[in-house]
Amino acid sequence: MKIAVIGSGVGGLTAALLLRRQGYEVELYEKDAKVGGRLAFEEDGTGRFRVDQGPTIVLLPELLLDILEEAGVPRGEIELLRIDPLYDFYYPDGSRWTKWQDAGQQERIMEAAYPGGGEDFRRYMQDMEGLFDYGFQAFLSRTFDGPRSFLTPANLAFLLRSRAYRGLRPWTADYFRKERIRDAYSLQSLYIGGSPQQSPALYGLIPYSEHKHGIWYLKGGYGTLAATLERACRAAGITLHLETPVDRVLTESGRCTGIECGGQRIGYDAVVYNGDYPGLSSLLEGGRAKRRSYVPSSGCLLVYLGLDRRWENAGAHQFFMPDRHMEHMRDVFRRGKLSAAPSFYAFNPAAVDPDAARPGESVLYFLIPVPADEDLDWDGEGAELIESVLERAEQLCFPGLREAIRWRRVRTPRDAARAGLYRGGSFGIAPVLRQSGGFRPQVKPLPVDRLYAVGASVHPGGGIPIVMQGARLLGRLIEKELGSCWKPALPLSAKRS
Repeated sequence: MKIAVIGSGVGGLTAALLLRRQGYEVELYEKDAKVGGRLAFEEDGTGRFRVDQGPTIVLLPELLLDILEEAGVPRGEIELLRIDPLYDFYYPDGSRWTKWQDAGQQERIMEAAYPGGGEDFRRYMQDMEGLFDYGFQAFLSRTFDGPRSFLTPANLAFLLRSRAYRGLRPWTADYFRKERIRDAYSLQSLYIGGSPQQSPALYGLIPYSEHKHGIWYLKGGYGTLAATLERACRAAGITLHLETPVDRVLTESGRCTGIECGGQRIGYDAVVYNGDYPGLSSLLEGGRAKRRSYVPSSGCLLVYLGLDRRWENAGAHQFFMPDRHMEHMRDVFRRGKLSAAPSFYAFNPAAVDPDAARPGESVLYFLIPVPADEDLDWDGEGAELIESVLERAEQLCFPGLREAIRWRRVRTPRDAARAGLYRGGSFGIAPVLRQSGGFRPQVKPLPVDRLYAVGASVHPGGGIPIVMQGARLLGRLIEKELGSCWKPALPLSAKRS
């Protein structure tokens, strides 16, 4: 049996490897000249500066390593470095607040923040442990036929008991009595482009997992994972068609039959779509896909810098918070406008990986959450916003920042939309309640036999390990529906006799 995978993001690459291990002949089609999708580097073109273009924070390391191993990539192929403290928060008044992985250390930090904060944190961690364990098994480890299979009596009872249907930010108010700490335990929905107000509290598993499983850095940058997966694909005998956009997905009598590229129709036994999911409907021929309007995730205004100095007192990750963080969130998710004083994130990889830049130099990555709107004034108002962000970062954490810049590049939602990301959002469709769990597109998203999907907009959702978990669910479903051709006893790099 032959399967085509359209798109070589981490979901497509992982799915291709898992399907190959099940014995399928797999061919992968990528419109760009290299694989990886959002797993990429931004580079200055001279080899002097290079920094991750997209994801930077590695969560759920054991899940990531387990799936890689299942896909035929040995654990030793990548090196993960633990980051602790996890990150710092910087405030306009010059104060700083640090989040640690160690629960005992964090409890002491909380108690110092306000009387009773330590007890609040213990209660939060105890409740979140149950939420995480049940949520992972019930929601992240299975696919759904639709809302009915998602809203089972057991799941409904759990959602009601845990109040996980509530917005994440309001939910944290039940635990923490200080506004800044509520912000610190709800802004993680931004990791997947979701509003802290509107993302269900189930996504509270993200800040909890930072304590439970830690935050890690992939040595060399997250972008190296794309090259690792590409090598594994080639060793496994997977054919990679680069610079080969797919023009159409072919269907006949309710069944997917192949693809069309450059006017050529090519038959396949199944097709896996790894583009941003809302784009699938425009490729379908004779299918049943109805164009549907989704709520996009937030956009990102991204600034990449190469600098001729390092900052010894700055950690790998930091968040810069305004006096009114939730006003910025309302601007992004409700008002659709740029904030004068936004929250933003900075990534300083040389703090954990000295080889991230040449000696005495560094690279920095700034991410400003913005509306997913390619038509905002990115050249004017957007440029002014960047300058104000760099000024704040310089005052609070990176003295001499602007004078040290030797290379700069900017990406806006306009660039994201041109790259094929839905409406300029950086994380697929938003993780609001009606686009989560059984309400989100599934790995078998349409009533079209042998047509499948994987990626950030597909259940179980965004974030590198979670998208890889989606590829694992997809592989299991295809094996159930089509059967496994063979299970090799030898590594895929060895020839099968």
